[in-house]
Amino acid sequence: MSYTALYRKFRPATFEDVKGQDHIVTTLKNQIKAERTSHAYLFCGTRGTGKTTIAKIFAKAVNCENRTDGSPCGECAICKAIAAGASMNVIEIDAASNNGVDSIREIVDEVAYSPAEGRYKVYIIDEVHMLSIGAFNALLKTLEEPPSYVIFILATTEVHKIPITIMSRCQRYDFKRITIDTISERIRELMEQEQVQIEDKAIRYIAKVADGSMRDALSLLDQCIAFHFGQELTYDKVLDVLGAVDTEVFSRLLRIVLKGDVPDAIVLLEEIVMQGRELTQFISDFTWYLRNLLLIKTADGIEDVIDVSTENLARLKEEAKMAENDVIMRYIRVLSELSGQIRYASQKRILVEMTLIKLCRPSMETDPSSLVDRIRQLEEKIENGIPTVVSPGTGVRSDGEGTAALQPLVRAELPKAIPADVKQTVEKWSAIVGESSMPMKAYLKSAYPSLAGDGSLLVVVSDGLPSDYFREAQHREELERIVCDFAGKEIKVTVQSAEQGRNPEELFPDLTKMVSQVIHMEVEELEEEPEELI
Repeated sequence: MSYTALYRKFRPATFEDVKGQDHIVTTLKNQIKAERTSHAYLFCGTRGTGKTTIAKIFAKAVNCENRTDGSPCGECAICKAIAAGASMNVIEIDAASNNGVDSIREIVDEVAYSPAEGRYKVYIIDEVHMLSIGAFNALLKTLEEPPSYVIFILATTEVHKIPITIMSRCQRYDFKRITIDTISERIRELMEQEQVQIEDKAIRYIAKVADGSMRDALSLLDQCIAFHFGQELTYDKVLDVLGAVDTEVFSRLLRIVLKGDVPDAIVLLEEIVMQGRELTQFISDFTWYLRNLLLIKTADGIEDVIDVSTENLARLKEEAKMAENDVIMRYIRVLSELSGQIRYASQKRILVEMTLIKLCRPSMETDPSSLVDRIRQLEEKIENGIPTVVSPGTGVRSDGEGTAALQPLVRAELPKAIPADVKQTVEKWSAIVGESSMPMKAYLKSAYPSLAGDGSLLVVVSDGLPSDYFREAQHREELERIVCDFAGKEIKVTVQSAEQGRNPEELFPDLTKMVSQVIHMEVEELEEEPEELI
């Protein structure tokens, strides 16, 4: 005997067997019990949620000779004929392949004849949104005033394409996506009947990938069982069949991207490709992982919504402290754009590699949303200490990514004590820059705080436009006002421009890079120093 797919073998035969659509089942059963059925119904919702199945059960119920509690018995001749597809009372039409006016006119002509057996003739038109405008117009009059023995059930996944004149003549029922718990429970029940061993973790993953569709879940389950026939179906085996990636890999990738480590990101992608994983599914799952991370950061008590294991939840909470909301939202936006492109791309791997580089290098983007990520990376470099070096004989600063011939910079000596108000200003320098308005903010981004000969705050700015800007007394006074506001007291501020072609740090040390070192060296002297000095 030929094999029957699971979604066909276990298709519900009564209303009680339908899962996840209780609001629709209860309404239809009450209508049948009260003899208050309508002449036209519109079933709309995503694929695999039970639209056609409930339509067939409804057709059996209204014609059943021995129905109980509004549900068909399944044993009478009419129920058996409808279940076998041999009944003349139930006519199924696929509007995708019969969408012309002539097909609908045939229905209009047939409606005039009463049912050969039973009480009702039921027309089930699947994917009704595919009908042409002419076909809809041909159906309109009959749909509005059909004979008392005719019921129309229109099913669609794209209800917005249905003309309003059709919708207004039908009772509309919206089918919900079936929850992961409901799908998991159904799979567990069917696997007991089929005597197939399967891990709970594997069941949950299949239910999640099905995206609210019971039919998709059973089709994926069928595929996994066939690939590992006669074996226990584990989580890892399900991942292999579906070309998916374990969540531990997403955690590794996120940490790599946050560090901005392009080589490690490409190496990890190479591992994924060599394992035969499907890149489209990989991007979709990684986006879902980031979505869970964002929910953890932005809402309390969200554990039940994100539906992850205790181990993965602990990892997500740890990673939630590593990234800002804006950064995660940027990652989700970039990956969502990739999801729309990768389906039609011939070189999927190259697209994914480009996207990973874009995530690691926000400076490559010009849109404002990448600015937060760029600032985050810059702040991390400052906290970790940026090596400052010069090429021999040039005196030109570099960030350490130049040639191997670069040598350490000879720094100017710091005084033995830094005044407390200057130190306080240095620690809040980033906030001071942020508080200033344009164009001062732009000029201060390339400036740094240092110490003047009299122990006051010295701000070293670049030569050219920045130095010209601060030559004006009103701009220097504005900067001094901002610094005083942050310090909470009067502070003398001197602005010094760097000489063109010369490294300013040889004369004026950058306190933002060196103050932590000074504090560490002098921590033992804190109790002996006066309060105004550190």
